[in-house]
Amino acid sequence: MNWSALESLLSGVNKYSTVFGRVWLSMVFVFRVMVFVVAAQRVWGDESKDFVCNTRQPGCTNVCYDSIFPISHIRLWALQLIFVTCPSLMVMAHVKYREGKDSKYASQHQGSHLYANPGKKRGGLWWTYLVSLIFKAVVDAAFLYILYYIYHGYDMPRLSKCALEPCPNTVDCYISRPTEKKIFTIFMVVSSAICIFMCILEMFYLLGKRLQKVLKVRQANKRLLFAECHEVTNIALPRSSYIRVDPTIGSQQNISRQKKAKEAAATSL
Repeated sequence: MNWSALESLLSGVNKYSTVFGRVWLSMVFVFRVMVFVVAAQRVWGDESKDFVCNTRQPGCTNVCYDSIFPISHIRLWALQLIFVTCPSLMVMAHVKYREGKDSKYASQHQGSHLYANPGKKRGGLWWTYLVSLIFKAVVDAAFLYILYYIYHGYDMPRLSKCALEPCPNTVDCYISRPTEKKIFTIFMVVSSAICIFMCILEMFYLLGKRLQKVLKVRQANKRLLFAECHEVTNIALPRSSYIRVDPTIGSQQNISRQKKAKEAAATSL
């Protein structure tokens, strides 16, 4: 597979990503794709050829190999890298759709634009970006669980027992370079866990910025409403609408006199 073409394609996603997204993309290509291409494929290249069992029974070695390695680590990691990078392409496709829509709108409305910045994470693009983060974190976590479930952990044992047919009895099977393979397995697992953590941080970052923006809008609306109410209460009434309080009469009569004066002023306005 041409991983350099995928890297050049995804490098354009950087300008649409946040700081955490750029760190995640660097982690994927430096600590996962580069290690996968340069070292991991060579380490696991001899896993079938150098798998040895202490028996000469025809078919026993193949059956035991299939039982111990149901799926190759290399193929599993290749699928993981493909699935985990697809959401970034989805974000890029959404931005390209916005740019095409904006250019079409500008050609029909004499240069006026539909979007001030098509790559800014607002509206549907914000939700697309958030869904892509959730998808990436879920995919990485799912593949970590699959690897743990299939191989019963992340260890690479030096000796494996096999008693499947057509083996005559329980035989001992040995894999080549188990320590080196264990180190690469742990490295890939840790790098995947860090990428999951970066996705979670970016999700909290996006949600925090969205909440902060909503609170700012609410505060601005409250200030505007308070200013409008203050202007309404400070409207100057005509001089004839003011009436002095007469101390010789009761308070209820004074209140009724003031209400009548205000109603007269309102009708005159």
